[in-house]
Amino acid sequence: MAMTLRLSDEQTEALRKRAEAEGRSMQQIALRAIDDYLQRVSDDELTDALAQKGAQRFADLLRRLGE
Repeated sequence: MAMTLRLSDEQTEALRKRAEAEGRSMQQIALRAIDDYLQRVSDDELTDALAQKGAQRFADLLRRLGE
């Protein structure tokens, strides 16, 4: 799927310089950044779900420890 990404002049220049320094295309760097973001968000959601499950599972113990 194609999409248009509008960057500021400053963002474009920073991305161009980074791509040049790494010997990669601007698109490769942008795609990697998107992939990294999506993975991080997914990991955060999993961590939150596990923390909630643990808090429920150990609620009595946590309450007693707080006394």
